Amino acid sequence: MVARLRAGLGCALLAGVSLGSAGSAQAFTAYVTNEKANTVSVIDTETLAVTGTWKVGRRPRGVTLSKDDKELFVCASDDDRIDVLDTATGKVVRSLRSGPDPEQFILDQSGNPLYVANEDDSQVTILDIEKNKVLAEVPVGVEPEGMGLSPDGKILVNTSETTNMAHFIDTKTFEVIDNVLVDARPRFAEFSADGKFLWVSAEVGGTVSVIDVATRKVIKKITFKIPSVTDEQIQPVGVRLTKDGTRAFVALGPANRVAVVDAKTYEVQKYLPVGQRVWQLAFTPDEKQLYTTNGTSNDVSVIDVEGLKVVKSIPVGLLPWGVAISKK
Repeated sequence: MVARLRAGLGCALLAGVSLGSAGSAQAFTAYVTNEKANTVSVIDTETLAVTGTWKVGRRPRGVTLSKDDKELFVCASDDDRIDVLDTATGKVVRSLRSGPDPEQFILDQSGNPLYVANEDDSQVTILDIEKNKVLAEVPVGVEPEGMGLSPDGKILVNTSETTNMAHFIDTKTFEVIDNVLVDARPRFAEFSADGKFLWVSAEVGGTVSVIDVATRKVIKKITFKIPSVTDEQIQPVGVRLTKDGTRAFVALGPANRVAVVDAKTYEVQKYLPVGQRVWQLAFTPDEKQLYTTNGTSNDVSVIDVEGLKVVKSIPVGLLPWGVAISKK
């Protein structure tokens, strides 16, 4: 009996070491939308392997989870709808009204409503997901895409790619209360955990603007320089900030790099080589891993956040776009 207990303990310790080497102390599930395959790839963050492929509507892009992780919401952009999947079965259980060409969205902290960017209609749709009812349609700039929500849930921000603005929307009145000009083709908006700053990536401008939320002024523009990579290839898209506010990670598109930025000094600390045309990013809840979607190499890169190194490349479907990761 003692021998068996010791053997079991040894196996457990070895499993812990193996898990640690993968960069995650806990197993989560990552969901990756594949824009050209019309599928979602399901990834186990412990084994770093695809465990399932789920069919969804045409041209899936934005993806997020319900607060209890039981439902997965997917923007089926070419079908002008949002598919809702049961995460236990991988089946589409219902579809929601989204407005035309939904691209990105963000869920309210309460779990309802859902705020949706409608790229072809220059508006943000506010959707009650329980009643499948449109609560409001907010006019914004041309080609809205990025969606950010302040930690207190009071301010919604949408970025419009052609108008080159970040639109600040009051979530009580559903009215635009301010517009902040940024560089060309803003793609993503991310609030700091304390709600004081908003980071907005500009794909064509090649910069990330840091906006003071209280004054709604751009206080810093972060630029990027990579040896042997042209400025035209450096196209910032996805942005993620650590909860402690010390670091930011920026996907640089066809530069095939993720920039690691000191979120206090705004200095670039490192460039991490990933797959081709890196698009979106998502942390595991423990922030031990960062997942990147790499559009033209059809894979996902897994970054060890503490070690600042890529530990795995995982093949997925055609043109991976969005990524969301379960909380448990």
